[in-house]
Amino acid sequence: MNCYFPCLLIHFLQACIASTTPPNITTDQSALLSLKPLITSDPLAKNWSVAFPVCQWTGVTCGARRQRVTSLNISNMGFTGMIPPTLGNLSFLVSLDLSGNDFDGQLPHELAHLRRLRFLNLGINDFSGEIPSWFGYSFPKLQYLNLANNSFLGSIPPSIFSNISTLEQLQLSFNNLEGTIPKEIGKLHNLKKLICERNQLSGSLPSEIFNVSSLEIIALRANHLSGSLPSDMCRRLQKLFWLNLSENKFNGEILSTLSQCSALQSLSLSYNNFTGIIPNEIGNLTELQLLYLGSNNLDGTLLFLASREGIGVVCSLQKQFHGVVCSRLWLNDIALI
Repeated sequence: MNCYFPCLLIHFLQACIASTTPPNITTDQSALLSLKPLITSDPLAKNWSVAFPVCQWTGVTCGARRQRVTSLNISNMGFTGMIPPTLGNLSFLVSLDLSGNDFDGQLPHELAHLRRLRFLNLGINDFSGEIPSWFGYSFPKLQYLNLANNSFLGSIPPSIFSNISTLEQLQLSFNNLEGTIPKEIGKLHNLKKLICERNQLSGSLPSEIFNVSSLEIIALRANHLSGSLPSDMCRRLQKLFWLNLSENKFNGEILSTLSQCSALQSLSLSYNNFTGIIPNEIGNLTELQLLYLGSNNLDGTLLFLASREGIGVVCSLQKQFHGVVCSRLWLNDIALI
């Protein structure tokens, strides 16, 4: 009887300790093994086994100090099916690349536990449903987000723009996204690449996008975007070297102030409703290598500095280009390389 209460206390303390044992490499192993039924590659199925240390599994990288899984790269390895919720237990994960597989279904909310993520690539799969709004609240350190080539639908959640100030690259192309581009994009002060082609985005470009001075690439080809381009759009975009707005519904004139985007190497405005005279100032873009202005209602003379290697004098609809008459059809397919 004298041992009853002390023994009971010992058992209670042991139970408490067991219930508060922090996650370890065994936790990571269990999370990864939940992916194993989705493997269709025999070599990978044999390697992902308890017979081998987790940190030696194909696609797995562990941190040197804590020996926890910090990177998982299983791109193009033939996985198929839905992501198991237990993947969210990889709490030390900094980089996650699941691209180029056949994952499908909606993203499990448990991924919100991966708060250390800096790199997330889910591209080229068959994920569906809306882009989760919790993305914006769960990944405060995220720098790279790729959701391209999936079946996401709905609008782009503003929380992605308003709460992930560290984001540098955002790729959303080849989905079924609709609605407008959220004005909160102006809060992404570190954004370098915005690539959202072949969706169903509509409306005008938010003025806030032109205040993101870190932008190097804006690629919004093949949407339903409309409106005119603001006269001051290049005032802060001094690092922009790639601008692709082709296959939309933009209108108005191509303004001479576009030449203030002095770093432009590729400019594509074809297949829109632009009208008026092609501004000669475009010829002052000394870094320009690619120019697409076709399938608009443009006229005028387009003159480039002939001294630049690879760039000659490009004519108007009636003028000559190195002795060749430029027809309307030719100008509509213009590409300078």
